[in-house]
Amino acid sequence: MSDPTAFPLQWPAGWPRTDAKLRERAKFKQTLHSALTGLKREVQLLGGKTLVLSSNYTLGLENPKDCGVVAYFTYNASSVAIPCDRWLRIEHNVQAIALTIEAMRGMERWGAKHMIEAMFTGFKQIEARTGGLSWWDILGVAPTATAEQIKTAYREKARVAHPDAGAGHRSG
Repeated sequence: MSDPTAFPLQWPAGWPRTDAKLRERAKFKQTLHSALTGLKREVQLLGGKTLVLSSNYTLGLENPKDCGVVAYFTYNASSVAIPCDRWLRIEHNVQAIALTIEAMRGMERWGAKHMIEAMFTGFKQIEARTGGLSWWDILGVAPTATAEQIKTAYREKARVAHPDAGAGHRSG
């Protein structure tokens, strides 16, 4: 996989997205600042390094339409991605990731340390199935491409890959 970017959101290939209509209100009370502080702390306590939080958040835009976030970091020399887009607000998705890591640390404390390694191995297998390429690499566009550029690139890739696109195909 290419190096993760903080912006725009770089969702892990092969990881399902929550349909926007199914996103829920969370009962978390954290601000974005407190959720980020908590996430950094949990990654550090787990032993993770080089945290990159990927999202569509920008200054001046309180909560983007796509509120998904992905925490990318290194754990025991392996690249890890923990995504979340279940909740309606970015800070709640960040908090959910922090709580997930806190639960992983609990597993370590309770004697199931190897379970954490097994979970991260599963995450790496998802990346291996997709070749580790980002969506913009696959489509041949910039990470900041417009929706129209993305649609155009997708349609061109679909046209070229279509089974009827072969040289021997005749319409009619």
